[in-house]
Amino acid sequence: MRIAVSGKVRCAAAVVAAALSLTSLSACGGSSGPGDAATLEMWTFKQSHVAALRNAAEEFRKQTGISVRVEAYTPDDAYTTKVQSAAKTHDLPDVLETHSDGEDMSLGAAGIAADLRGLVPAAWSDRFEQAVRTSGTVTDQKLRESQPKDSKLHGVRKGQRFSVPFTTGTFGIVYANKRMLADAGVTRAPATWEEFLHALGRTHAEDPVRGGISLGLKVKATGLTWVLQPLAFAQLGKERYEALFGRDASRNFASPDGTRVLSMYDRLTPYWMPGTQSLTIDEADQAFAQGKSAFDVGGTFTLAFLRQNGVKADDVLAFGLPAPERGAVPHRALGPLALTGLTLTSTSAHPDNARKWMEFLSGQKVAARFAKDSADLPATALGAEGVKVLGPTLGSMIDSFDGAPGDTYDPSLNDFRPPGYDQDPVGEVLADLTPLRKSTPAATGQDMRKLIDSYWAESK
Repeated sequence: MRIAVSGKVRCAAAVVAAALSLTSLSACGGSSGPGDAATLEMWTFKQSHVAALRNAAEEFRKQTGISVRVEAYTPDDAYTTKVQSAAKTHDLPDVLETHSDGEDMSLGAAGIAADLRGLVPAAWSDRFEQAVRTSGTVTDQKLRESQPKDSKLHGVRKGQRFSVPFTTGTFGIVYANKRMLADAGVTRAPATWEEFLHALGRTHAEDPVRGGISLGLKVKATGLTWVLQPLAFAQLGKERYEALFGRDASRNFASPDGTRVLSMYDRLTPYWMPGTQSLTIDEADQAFAQGKSAFDVGGTFTLAFLRQNGVKADDVLAFGLPAPERGAVPHRALGPLALTGLTLTSTSAHPDNARKWMEFLSGQKVAARFAKDSADLPATALGAEGVKVLGPTLGSMIDSFDGAPGDTYDPSLNDFRPPGYDQDPVGEVLADLTPLRKSTPAATGQDMRKLIDSYWAESK
């Protein structure tokens, strides 16, 4: 499973539609076998997590005597169908891995997810990275989203909690093929945007067909959200970056600031892998795994997918998209997001044991082992010693989170954009600049301004 650009949250509409007809889920029997009170069941939609979860389950059994059966149902649509069917037959597992801050709340609104409010004490929640500590909780923003009657979150109440964070990550992580870099005389990860472009020039000169960069640009918003936005934040600083999406014509994408960052982004144009504009996210990553590009832009979650496609972690360099040397934030960090969470089902016959399992997974040693086994980053703060256990590739991704609050690009913030803003059409305009070469930075800025202005006009 890969994270979609149009939103890290999948809404699980089919699950909700089926579940809304269930009036007494909390009174139904759980999924553990009859008389088998010491066995729990957990479902996930991520095949890359299964072995790691089963390893953790074996340790949990040794410590508590409680067994956990872990099953995966993929892809996401199949998982949704499985949960829908189980909701109808009252045969849900005890614990679900869910998409954070969306699917978990949809399940809560439908009565499938138990409310954990008051059941996650500070001793548990303080284990998580600060940025994701309250993930799964209904905030003011989520409450506003729930107000329309057709909202998937309709019926939730402020303060309810329907998951605890499990995995975390961010976008804008660059992967580089070490062998290709060595062949081109590049010996270390680029530290600045300028060094990154220089390294691309070297690998591309060494192999014009396979020495470029891949990104799933068929999903148009990837270029916007995974590259341009963190680049613009680093070049301009938070306030001027946010102004790009505002109403002030002297500061938006049609302004000198907008043209400047679009020109910087356009410098990637000579180096795109042939055909990258037609590739999905998975296909772009697979192309990198097959040696068809020297660099690949994705997220922290990409490493697990690459490993499934035969790439060894030691064969790649991973680093956060570098900031421009003379930008306003030369040491910009990438803020982590909660990607998946653990949801207790309201039908669990053994909720106390299920919560013990969920809390066990957040332990620092267990989380570090999970990260190493799955090549995915846990929501648990691992500390310096924990990071050492992960090795250089995973460790470097955690390092990309390390920055002062004012120097951290937070992809979850959206309050400076107009209501109704849709990143996909904006990303499509950007694609005309690069890789399609149909426009110029100045003209692209004007087109982006017109589109964003239309969202502001609609919001009145």
